[in-house]
Amino acid sequence: MTENRKKVAFYTLGCKLNFSETSTIARDFQDEGFDRVEFEDIADIYVINTCSVTENADKQFKQVVKKAMKLNDKAFVAAVGCYAQLKPEELASVDGVDLVLGATEKFKITDYINDLSKNDFGEVHSCEISEADFYVGSYSIGDRTRAFLKVQDGCDYKCTYCTIPLARGISRSDTLENVLQNAKEISQQNIKEIVLTGVNIGDYGKGEFGNKKHEHTFYELVQKLDEVEGIERLRISSIEPNLLRNETIEFVSKSRTFVPHFHIPLQSGSNDVLKKMKRRYLREVYTERVNKIKEVMPHACIGVDVIVGFPGETDEHFLETYNFLNEMDISYLHVFTYSERDNTEAANMPNPVPANVRAKRSKMLRGLSVKKRRAFYESQIGSNRTVLFESENKEGYIHGFTENYVKVKTPWNPELVNTLHEINLTKIDDDGSVRLEFLNVEV
Repeated sequence: MTENRKKVAFYTLGCKLNFSETSTIARDFQDEGFDRVEFEDIADIYVINTCSVTENADKQFKQVVKKAMKLNDKAFVAAVGCYAQLKPEELASVDGVDLVLGATEKFKITDYINDLSKNDFGEVHSCEISEADFYVGSYSIGDRTRAFLKVQDGCDYKCTYCTIPLARGISRSDTLENVLQNAKEISQQNIKEIVLTGVNIGDYGKGEFGNKKHEHTFYELVQKLDEVEGIERLRISSIEPNLLRNETIEFVSKSRTFVPHFHIPLQSGSNDVLKKMKRRYLREVYTERVNKIKEVMPHACIGVDVIVGFPGETDEHFLETYNFLNEMDISYLHVFTYSERDNTEAANMPNPVPANVRAKRSKMLRGLSVKKRRAFYESQIGSNRTVLFESENKEGYIHGFTENYVKVKTPWNPELVNTLHEINLTKIDDDGSVRLEFLNVEV
């Protein structure tokens, strides 16, 4: 790192897709002669990649800006990403923010940074979201033992609670050649695991400029990625139940590299609520998908997204969801408390659920998630699995995940970082992870 080169730091709010895009933007800065430093370090530029999915992410943004200003009150602060597209003026008015870039502009950020002097008010460059009709491939690398590989962006679904189509535009995909090239680049960096990411990855194959014709299907993408040399593991992130085909499930069950782990959004176990949400399936389809996975991969881990407190969700609707999930062979839940978002259909729906009821329902489902994860881990005790160890020393332990997403820990040993080991799962520790005695792992 040279003294006279400008330093840039990044902070990412939100999803895996954002992490992959932050990494791509960071590489652009490095190509332009900037040195990347940690966000906790003093930098000349702080870039914050924002999220619009939860209310909390909006509040977090202000805290992150404050943190940057504390580190260097003369630093140039840029906001990019989903929230920057949806509410650019709001972000621009936050004290300390100098530049706000929307959905298409964020990938050209270095073009906008000519003068690093502070602005009295954030400068906004944000297109109409209909102009976000081109695709920028990206992947994250260098900050963890796994890489997030973006294969698709945008969404054509019109779920009544969601701002993502407003923030990211229409569904469009990377070319198969590009995805495979990016996967090869990642494999050459000694990264053991790739997580496929996008807004709606099951919709993979739609071309640029709103071309609805699928050049390739998600199933074809999965088949081709399985052939890339040098990748130990491939993991599918979130995929819609109506787009997860039986042929894909069967392929994963026999695959060389794809792991038995699926994350499938449900959002509600009540068909009435699913219809109000304008989801593209009913609960019966969800049941079919879970049963198919468990039929061909009994040891598979299945994660579920669920929203509580959607407008008009009665106690009966909520209990339908709770009982549906309780009876199903799933492994954990990601629980989201519904929050009204501007310019969404649901924000104007009648019968909003009181905040205290939303909180109570959320707590009940979080408790169910703990129970489900514990039951899944217990079902795996006695089995042999392969764990990939990560790079952090957390209170004297190194952690990792098995192929089917069981969290494992063992006493810290730096030689284990980014290595794969076959282990026998023996006992669950007090914190819920599977603990290995040090001697059980050969380096």
